[in-house]
Amino acid sequence: MDAQNEVDKFKLEEEKEEVNGGKEKFLEKKGSSFKKSSFFDLALTSFKEDSYFISDLRESEKKALNEFKERIESAIKANQFLLDAAEEGIAKEDHNAATSKEVNAEKPTNQDISKPDQNGGGIEKKSENGRSGAEGVQSHDNDDISIWGIPLLHTKGDERTDVILLKFLRARDFKVNDTFVMLQNCIAWRKKFGADKILEEDLAFDENLDSVAYMHCCDKDGHPVCYNAYGVFRDKDIYQKIFGDDEKLKRFLRWRVQILEKGIKLLNFKPGGVNAMIQITDLKNMPKRELRAASNQILALFQDNYPEMVAKKVFINVPWYFSALYSMFSPFLTQRTKSKFVIAREGKVTETLYKFISPENVPIQYGGLSRPKDGEVGPNKPAAEFTIKGGEKINLEIEGVESGATILWDLVVGGWDVTYWAEFVPSAGGSYTTVIDKTRKLSSSDEPVCNSFKASEAGKVVLIIDNTLSRKKKVAAYRYMVKKNLV
Repeated sequence: MDAQNEVDKFKLEEEKEEVNGGKEKFLEKKGSSFKKSSFFDLALTSFKEDSYFISDLRESEKKALNEFKERIESAIKANQFLLDAAEEGIAKEDHNAATSKEVNAEKPTNQDISKPDQNGGGIEKKSENGRSGAEGVQSHDNDDISIWGIPLLHTKGDERTDVILLKFLRARDFKVNDTFVMLQNCIAWRKKFGADKILEEDLAFDENLDSVAYMHCCDKDGHPVCYNAYGVFRDKDIYQKIFGDDEKLKRFLRWRVQILEKGIKLLNFKPGGVNAMIQITDLKNMPKRELRAASNQILALFQDNYPEMVAKKVFINVPWYFSALYSMFSPFLTQRTKSKFVIAREGKVTETLYKFISPENVPIQYGGLSRPKDGEVGPNKPAAEFTIKGGEKINLEIEGVESGATILWDLVVGGWDVTYWAEFVPSAGGSYTTVIDKTRKLSSSDEPVCNSFKASEAGKVVLIIDNTLSRKKKVAAYRYMVKKNLV
């Protein structure tokens, strides 16, 4: 067997760990054959995440940050920070209400709207109880103004403040005036929308939403990963149930904001820390036109109120019409945002995701080993990533199996379309090789192999993946564990 050119042996080092009174062995990689993503490295250079260390900033950026801090402090101390934002928001609402429908513009209104005062105080809009909209926003101590639990005043001495302010500055190319307005509007929006308390709400109003957007594990650099898949809305009944009218759309947007806020809770906003997440968007079966309104609103809302929260945006299962779809929402995106995009057509999903996410953290539906609840209690057990060339057959050998030991293994091949089986080869001469996992053809719809075997004698387990009938190279991953019999 050793002389066959088509057989690759991977020698594994074992790391022992005490579990439930027994011993487990987890694979480690040895040699360059198992070096993760070795031939993908060139694809990772399109966007480099920015540093939040002040020492790494250019002088012009440091100057802008200091001016921004002073501008915020001055506005807060003058009790004008939220007041100005509220007035601008009211003006926008009045403008939209007046221009949305001509009929509505001609109807009388019972709201008392005064003109701006001579001191530039903005517009005051009275509610039924006589309190102005600006007063409603300005209803607490200005010194406590914060976002995601982080104070905006740099004098509070919180190192996370600089990280937040730099995110807003970068979203507006370090233009202090534009950034200040953006921050004001964001704080005002969060108060009106109730974003700070949205995690306390039960917004999962439909079971289909569980697969539409969800947080799942982290990438290789520790960024939380958010998956989005809108193919379910191809079903007209489901689409109508979620987006049938304006109220349903608002409810969906609120639910989607809640998912994003869950991801933000996983960030630490510290220099050198995890300060952004990864977005994976699955375009398979996604309706082309039906989601236009929802997509535009989500993009605008996220870009205006969640600056620099995404380190990378990966589009997978990209169909032929993606160029038209991209042109639709491209005007709503900054050039900086576009530079973070990664595109993966159908058939390249697993290969692309493995560039950024370890296989044990990639969901099983995308060629990984991670199931829905994995990662919630602790990190997933590591898996070894490898490639299978077209026309190649690979043997993965788990050696040193003792009599009475139980071997458990997980195996997945991106896209499958291979033949697989497993054997146990005894160490003793004269013993026969036994098939412990029957030969079968695995397709793209198959989940990872998850199996176990208890050895009655010493030997080794061999997992065989046969790709000789295909010319395509495939990425794959596996892990194993050996529990020894202590009796």
